[in-house]
Amino acid sequence: QVLLLESGGGSVPAGGSLTLSCAASGQSIGSYAMGWFRQAPGKEREFVGAISWNGRSTTFTDSVKGRFFISRDNAKSLVNLHMNTLKPEDTAVYYCAADFYPLSVKTEASEYEYWGPGTPVTVSS
Repeated sequence: QVLLLESGGGSVPAGGSLTLSCAASGQSIGSYAMGWFRQAPGKEREFVGAISWNGRSTTFTDSVKGRFFISRDNAKSLVNLHMNTLKPEDTAVYYCAADFYPLSVKTEASEYEYWGPGTPVTVSS
């Protein structure tokens, strides 16, 4: 069992930066790929990015490539999503999720076993 809790959401002007954190408790996250998803009102949950279980690779959706970055510190049970040059279309509730020891990083929400409750991000124009 892995319990996840996001933090760091808030309101930021367009062009600004924000870092979200995902704190894990329970089992170590060392064997989990960690993903970030977001969901805007009236839209489906969307893959944002993920970091592999060993931290050797990251994957991002095209709309955030070059702007968003993921880091992880297994010793601190912490995964961060660093968001830069934010746009109004980035406004959504952001969720972190854990996928146990995948052979490859997944981009579908249904593939992830554990989820945090989400943290809202609002980017004003």
